[in-house]
Amino acid sequence: MAEPGPNAVARMLGLLGDEWTLLVIQQALLGATRYGDFHARLPISNSVLTARLRSLTDEALLERRSYQSKPSRFEYVPTERCRSLWPVLVSIWEWERHWVPEHADPLPAMRHTACGSDFSPVVTCGACDEAASEKDVVAQWGPSGSWARSIPSATTRRRSESDPAAGLFPQTMSIMGNRWGFALLVAAFVGMSRFTEFQTQLGAPPGSIADRLSILTANGVFTVVDNRYQLTEKGRALFPVLVTALAWAQRWYQAPEGPALTLTHTACDSPFELVLTCDQCTEPLRGSAVEALQI
Repeated sequence: MAEPGPNAVARMLGLLGDEWTLLVIQQALLGATRYGDFHARLPISNSVLTARLRSLTDEALLERRSYQSKPSRFEYVPTERCRSLWPVLVSIWEWERHWVPEHADPLPAMRHTACGSDFSPVVTCGACDEAASEKDVVAQWGPSGSWARSIPSATTRRRSESDPAAGLFPQTMSIMGNRWGFALLVAAFVGMSRFTEFQTQLGAPPGSIADRLSILTANGVFTVVDNRYQLTEKGRALFPVLVTALAWAQRWYQAPEGPALTLTHTACDSPFELVLTCDQCTEPLRGSAVEALQI
């Protein structure tokens, strides 16, 4: 009998755990479709751009279409799978805007065109229409869930600090840009706090765990109290990134036996159904109504 393969969480981490991939997706959602568009907007090498466009096409986030025959030219059009990533990008944008002051150029506020206001996205429970947070959303492994199945077997190369990337998501990528970093964040949200717990449950090399814990602590996501790694306020503010990425993954990478994780909103004792709402008008957000990203 074949071993079960990677679940939705592992597929998501393997794909999105790379800053160049997220930046290419962001530019695609801003309207870039041709190779030259991406190259002009991002300080990216030809080989890296070609590789990312190929992987995004293989994963059905971009559709490669011919627009010229002599010579052959192609454009890369976002699919529904790609467009549905807007909640993740909005959540990353909001977190970086509020918690990462070292941006060379401050990220602009996002405008909700439906009400005309600058806004912050609010994680809301679709069952009771109330705001939800990490304090009242409980996660449990589902039928395809386990730590072993949730860690991607390989990762894409992160850019080094000397690479001339646009750097829209510098600290987000210190977490998502490494397979162990995001897994540590998930583990902290479900209650792990000790080095030995992280290492044993994730099955990671001790050196890798130590390295990522050091980076997460240096970035102010974790603090160390009595040899326990605890989420700071800045770390807890990553909850929207976590749940939007999970919702996207479980929509598009469904395992035959069922979801990797099940979420319950304890405030209403119902399965948690994620809805992002505008903090100004309280209405559900649509990607097309977010002006800063124009998704």
